[in-house]
Amino acid sequence: MNPAKSVAVIGLGAMGLGMARSLARGGLAVSGFDINPDACAALEASGGTAAASIAEAARGADILVLVVVNAAQADGVLFGAEGAVAAMKPGAVIIASPTMAPQDAQDFARRAGEAGLLYLDAPISGGAARAEAGRLTVMGSGSPDAFAAAQPALEAMAETVYRLGDAVGIGSSFKIVNQLLAGVHIAAACEAITFAKSLGLDISRVFDVITKSAGNSWMFENRIPHVLSGDYTPMSAVSIFTKDLGIVSDLGRKQKFPLPVTSAALQLFVMTEAAGMGRDDDSSVARLLAGISGLNLPGMGTEAGGER
Repeated sequence: MNPAKSVAVIGLGAMGLGMARSLARGGLAVSGFDINPDACAALEASGGTAAASIAEAARGADILVLVVVNAAQADGVLFGAEGAVAAMKPGAVIIASPTMAPQDAQDFARRAGEAGLLYLDAPISGGAARAEAGRLTVMGSGSPDAFAAAQPALEAMAETVYRLGDAVGIGSSFKIVNQLLAGVHIAAACEAITFAKSLGLDISRVFDVITKSAGNSWMFENRIPHVLSGDYTPMSAVSIFTKDLGIVSDLGRKQKFPLPVTSAALQLFVMTEAAGMGRDDDSSVARLLAGISGLNLPGMGTEAGGER
């Protein structure tokens, strides 16, 4: 790893801040920007430099790590007024981590290339804790030059980096498959734990038993503790999966590929967001189902129709 490399991180949310901290621990010079001043202060406390704008963070950086929510935000950060691309030096590389449709990634790569920049299609997985620990999984695709330029940052942020091909868009396609499974598994986990409540079971015991049984999933083990504690502070918000499963659904429709299970999960997230929980943790699907069924999960009080 070359400690002289400078990295700009745009988007210091649950994932981006952990990634920035991992980069700083790895010996890279880290600048960052986020619209949340508390996130900027946290970066400063971790040894990074908080910039006053996207362009200021990107100016002079060898690597730009983009950790925003969607393609629209990525477009604004990269190509908008005071955007990063106009401020970056030729030959620098963009590591783009948002979940987006493959065609969006391809469009951004083309436009970045026209500006003399390299572009790595690099969606991530692993959650906030792995981001903080520098143990993410990266689903990367792009030119060998883009991978080489991004290597110092990838080494600091990720435990596993998959090189999935030279064509931008392949990484985004892999991430879409991952998000299909992740969203379905969250919805199924929430349905299962709420169903267990309806049967009069001790849901803490249900969690203990299922996590040692064949019905377990990574999402059940990771998300259901939110339900058990009644703490829906977002690590990943409901609105993320409304977006991501929407992308899956759009791609399936274009390809005339049936996605019946995905469609059911998507509607649960849409209903949960419509019920006012879009910014809460995605395990809030359990609260939606509990409310419909008159059940009282931890943290819900009695508004769901009394204890059952």
